[in-house]
Amino acid sequence: MKPIALRTLVPSCPVRASRVRAGLLLAAALAAYGPPTHAEVPTVRVASRALMPTVAAEATIEAVRQSTPAAQIPGRIIALGADAGDRVGKGQLLVRIDPAEAAAAVAAAEAGIAQAQTALANARAEYARARSLVERRFLSQSALDGARTQFEAAEAQLRAARAQREQAATVRGHAEVVSPVDGVVAARHIEVGEMAQPGRNLLTVYDPAQMRAVADLAPQRLAELGAPPLRASVELPASGRMIEAAAVTVLPAADARTHTVRVRVDLPAGTADLRPGSFARVHFHGAAAPAAVSGPVVIPAAAVLRRGELTAVYAADGQGGFTLRQIRLGRTLPGGEAVEVLSGLKGDETLALDPVQAGIQARAAAAAR
Repeated sequence: MKPIALRTLVPSCPVRASRVRAGLLLAAALAAYGPPTHAEVPTVRVASRALMPTVAAEATIEAVRQSTPAAQIPGRIIALGADAGDRVGKGQLLVRIDPAEAAAAVAAAEAGIAQAQTALANARAEYARARSLVERRFLSQSALDGARTQFEAAEAQLRAARAQREQAATVRGHAEVVSPVDGVVAARHIEVGEMAQPGRNLLTVYDPAQMRAVADLAPQRLAELGAPPLRASVELPASGRMIEAAAVTVLPAADARTHTVRVRVDLPAGTADLRPGSFARVHFHGAAAPAAVSGPVVIPAAAVLRRGELTAVYAADGQGGFTLRQIRLGRTLPGGEAVEVLSGLKGDETLALDPVQAGIQARAAAAAR
């Protein structure tokens, strides 16, 4: 019997041969490194809980300390010490008004004092002469009374002239308008060369270190929050920030036109990047709800997956994987880290805190099946 030669069976087709070699390489890689692994997805157990009553209202940011100095004397504006956007210190020059008219008034008051002093000296001399003549019986008592009256009137005229000079000096001091607070110039209402009249606004200055949000609420909505004191958080949609209020003040009177109550929400001192007049949203919080009252399901905001119009979460399926669960969200809780779920969850689920990674694992598991 002839020996049979053993030979390796290699497919004659080149494409089939390349696939066989690729399969052998993949098998070797799996034997060397083991099956692929996935990163562990962090999870959280959710449950329903009672929430405190909350009322949201649109508000406007304003400065606690804001002032609009106005002109107190007529005159032409000859200099501006600050412009909109400049930081100013208390007592810093803002506007200088031409003091010519005020200086003329001071000069006239000085002349009036000199005239009154001369009249007083003459009246004093006449009164002394009249007393001497009465003592020598050369003048009647009625003439002495007239001299004394003229002397007292001259004294009163001198006092009036001096008071007029003080008033003129005070008016001349109003030619320089200074900042009443340390802050920022929000607006300038006048130009150099224009005429200033008493009562005309010149500039608006506010202190950026003390800001607050002002909202108007109907009394019925305030009643939903329960008894004071109230707590609040201020949402700034422009920057996405949520700031806890330092104090909440409900004004004691309602507006007769809108029948609303104004509420002032003070922000912490030193809160930066706030502009008076900008939009804000205030979330008022009342007393906590009773523990026995069943509330909505609350989940971390990080667990929510948003893809276009789809809002969903990945819930653990109990077999080491995740399933996609569509939900409907309610309000975002103060701080922005948790959100209320209106439907889609019962409250006993375990959710993935990294929905992207959970979705990758769910697709890999589906492909393996």
